[in-house]
Formats: sequence, C-alpha cells, structure tokens
Amino acid sequence: MKILYNLPEKNASAHRKLMEDGWVPLKEPKQMVSAILWSIPFMIVAVLISIGSLHVFSTVSLSEFGLTAGSFSMTIKFSTVFEIALLLLLHEFLHLLFIPHFIRSDKTAIGLTWSGGFVITEEELARSRYLLITMAPFLVISFIVPLLGGALGWLTPLLKFFILLNAMGSSVDWLNFFLVIKQVPKTAVLKSDGPNTYWKKTR
Repeated sequence: MKILYNLPEKNASAHRKLMEDGWVPLKEPKQMVSAILWSIPFMIVAVLISIGSLHVFSTVSLSEFGLTAGSFSMTIKFSTVFEIALLLLLHEFLHLLFIPHFIRSDKTAIGLTWSGGFVITEEELARSRYLLITMAPFLVISFIVPLLGGALGWLTPLLKFFILLNAMGSSVDWLNFFLVIKQVPKTAVLKSDGPNTYWKKTR
C-alpha cells in the first residue's frame, strides 16, 4: 500500500493499453466539481436514510444542532475540528479495509490532500466487491452505527451530527454506486487507472 499526497493524473498510454485489452471506460464525471453537483440528489437520499435509522431509537431535531426558529448558534471547538478529521480518516479507512490484501498491494494507495482524502486501487475487483468498497463507509457509519448506538443509548447530538455529516460526505460514493449498477454487468470486473474506472466482462 502506498500513500499519496496528490490526486493521480490520467495516463494516456495506460488508457490506450486498457482499451486494446478490451476494458470499457465507465461513464463518470471527470471533474470533482461535476461529481459533487451530480451527487446532490444522492446526498438527500443518504441523509434521509440515516435519519430513518436514527429514528428507530431516537429523534432528530434541528435544535440539537443549534438551529431554532429565527436563530442559529453553533460553537465549534478545536476538538470538534479534530474529530471531523478523524471521521474523514475513518471514512477512507473503511473503503480501504474492504480492498483485498490492501496492506500487501503495491497497486493500492490512500491519499491525503488539503481538499480531503481518497482511496484508489488498480487491483481487479469483482463488481460485487467494488460496490461493497464504495458503500462501506455509509453502511457502517451512517446506517449501522445509528442502530447500534441507539440500542446502546450512545446517540448524543454530537454523534448524530457525525453520522449525518458522513451521510452527506458519502454522496459521491452513492453516485459511483449508481453509475456502476447502471453500466457494469454483474459478471464484470472493474479496475482503476488514476482517476479513471474501467470494466471488462469475465464471461
């Protein structure tokens, strides 16, 4: 596993080789800004699902987050900023955790940049595994944790905030999930080369 400090760039020669070998480029946004804009509807769906899982054991109200009729107040502590950074790292680690043999893989990298984090692998992945890797942070943090935390009585306003923040931050993951479901056959494998994703039928 490698650590990167910049987003990988498109490799034209690698793209040509993949095309010659029968790989099909996934139709996906090429710029992060476009991906974020396209993912906004998925952000709404993700937050609603998280609110639904929270409501199994608790309630969610705007007043818990400093929002009341006609006023807004929020105190941001340094510790909260640190905890948000930890949430980001946990989100990316959960992507990483489901990549097979990620510790020994020289084709897998975790990236840390000023704009956020990312995980990328050039390993060939079954469609089902790719989808699991894509959705793991949302499923664990924003769906399972609310249910488990609610059952144990751990759902503080701060934890609810992090659960919903992760749901919002998972919107691009949801977009990628949707694009793969729509474009890639169930028996295909996927791989990435830099920022680009490709798929290929196995039979």
